[in-house]
Amino acid sequence: MAMDVVDFEIKGSEMQFVEIELDPGEAAVGEAGSLMYMDAGISMDTVFGDGSASTGGLFNKLLGAGKRLVTGESIFTTVYTNQGRGKLRVAFAAPYPGKILPMDLRKLGGMLICQKDAFLCAAKGVSLGIYFQQKMSVGFFGGEGFIMQKLEGDGLAFVHAGGTILKRELEPGQTLLIDTGCIVAFTPDISFEIQYVGKVKTALFGGEGLFLAKVTGPGTVWLQSLPFSRLASRVFAAAPQRGGSREEGSVLGGVIGGGLLGGIFGGDEE
Repeated sequence: MAMDVVDFEIKGSEMQFVEIELDPGEAAVGEAGSLMYMDAGISMDTVFGDGSASTGGLFNKLLGAGKRLVTGESIFTTVYTNQGRGKLRVAFAAPYPGKILPMDLRKLGGMLICQKDAFLCAAKGVSLGIYFQQKMSVGFFGGEGFIMQKLEGDGLAFVHAGGTILKRELEPGQTLLIDTGCIVAFTPDISFEIQYVGKVKTALFGGEGLFLAKVTGPGTVWLQSLPFSRLASRVFAAAPQRGGSREEGSVLGGVIGGGLLGGIFGGDEE
């Protein structure tokens, strides 16, 4: 299927959104829940899978939806089509602090491998599939890095990553060891496997896992400094576990809120 060629602008700093300009008849496909706003005259159509198999019959539609289900994503995406006579705009927002990366698949050899929750939106015609790592060790110990998304086509796709983004160009044979959650995407010529880091005490007391992702060039890899899973675990750890609120910034907070002074001034008058 021919790709729609779209113009775009990424706005914001920590909480970014991408604004896509559609010519009459052009369309973009967005992840469920990613829409920020759109001009009147743009139609919305919820489809199975990614919409790239819209002319391939029911079987291809179900196959595309099944691929998304395996990666843990919604089996539906939304296609936004410009039904007007002039240029119209639609915008998609990042789900948490980080950066939106425009990926020109044509310049990347027609394929990009990315984390299963990294995809935000794309020009209609970009195919969203699944990418299984070939080595069994990745499946057993890879965690977040085992089942990944595969973006194929020759159009623009937009992926989101948390925190600060690092793009590394690896030479042939050059190796990088990475926390599996910090990998955003890599080109298919990258060799990806899981490496045992050794000491059990590192996992028990160092806060790190026993296994790291080992990527070897040639190719390009994109890294994120704040994986969503890491952010979520910190938020959960900081949240009060038994109701009420947790006072911050003062030693007296806990004492006043639920301790000695709370009892004195809280009405213990007998």
